[in-house]
Amino acid sequence: MPTRRVVTGRSKEPRARFAEELRSLRTRRGDSLRQLGERLGWDWSLFGKMENGESLGGPEMVQALDQYYGTPGLLLALWELAVSDQTQFRERYRRYMALEAEATSLWHFAVSVLPGLLQTPGYAREVLAAGGLKGEELGQQVEARMGRRELLAGEDAPPFRTILSEAVLRTPLRDAGEWRRQLEYLGEVGERDGVTIQVLPQSAGLHGLVGSAVMFLRLPDGRPVAYTENTYRGELVEENTRVERLQRAYDVVRDRALSPAESRKFVLRILEEVPCDPST
Repeated sequence: MPTRRVVTGRSKEPRARFAEELRSLRTRRGDSLRQLGERLGWDWSLFGKMENGESLGGPEMVQALDQYYGTPGLLLALWELAVSDQTQFRERYRRYMALEAEATSLWHFAVSVLPGLLQTPGYAREVLAAGGLKGEELGQQVEARMGRRELLAGEDAPPFRTILSEAVLRTPLRDAGEWRRQLEYLGEVGERDGVTIQVLPQSAGLHGLVGSAVMFLRLPDGRPVAYTENTYRGELVEENTRVERLQRAYDVVRDRALSPAESRKFVLRILEEVPCDPST
């Protein structure tokens, strides 16, 4: 069989292809980045980051570009492929990400930081930077994490429960404004149908998950798998015996946690303690 000929010579990676198309369309139009920003009403540097692959931007920006370039739906389709591209995540997470995308329900326990599905960009950036990421890689991973939040949006979103150790809520961001935005977002998401947030108070004492965060995924075939994570590594657990052991530990934690209503009041009390921005 003859070797398949490359037709366009463009990148096969969704993020890179999206950036290439943006650059190509602007160049053919003869606009500078500054001119593009002026005509569409956005900071021109945002378009520069999108063309360099540092950011994917938001759907509103992409729809505006589609309209401006006369490419109805093309850029938005490329953007959707880029957002859902699992290769943007580090290799060790890709198997888990594929399973998460098809899960019919998700149960989570947070030992030290909020789950990625509930993080704001400011929170994600500080957490990832603390883990050693910086520069372009940091920006890409923040964008990837924000894309994951779409899993909990829409009518077909799977049920999601998270139990937050009190330590998660007692560890603020260095930027008080970003911390306030994160807590406000947590309160907003907690009101969605299908999302349950509980708090495990410190008074609950020691338990079987005291050193690890864990996410349980219920797969379409009914089989549960778990993903455990500590400061240094994560592990996908698929063996039935080990998953059951983790589930028993999770049941104990859930029994000791505050009810969803009490947990919401707890989060609001933490929010009230955050200093307000004097400029607002």
